[in-house]
Amino acid sequence: MRNTETVRREGPERRRQTLERLDRERDIWLSTSHPEHGPHQVPLWFWWDGRALWMCTGETSVTVRNARQEPRVRLALPDTSDVVLVQGEAECFPARDVPRDAGDGFAAKFGWDPRKEESSYVYLRVTPRTVRAWRGEHELSGRVLMRDGAWVA
Repeated sequence: MRNTETVRREGPERRRQTLERLDRERDIWLSTSHPEHGPHQVPLWFWWDGRALWMCTGETSVTVRNARQEPRVRLALPDTSDVVLVQGEAECFPARDVPRDAGDGFAAKFGWDPRKEESSYVYLRVTPRTVRAWRGEHELSGRVLMRDGAWVA
């Protein structure tokens, strides 16, 4: 999605558009880190439940290993012209233990249910602590929409 809009959006408009994107988009970049192995970044499908982002990946993945060692993560929607960055802590749920509404919501969005696979999967839930959004330099001021888990715009 390429955005060439030059009109500065105020906080409430940025928040509304950010929430729309979280609800609509399917891919997000998840960045994790490990104290010995360093940073790791991977694109994943995600489902936004209105409070948290849910992703799913293989149980033995580097992403799951890192999140279990260091749960602080950063997520980014894949558009550099319409930036949305989310920071939070990842919680890991083996597929058999994922809350039903989260598993069902993820499966409905993607037409794929990891809970039914033979391989082992882990769902990661990230509840945002900080959300930043901006389109260009003119929106850098006021880019923080959420701080310490509370919407400020």
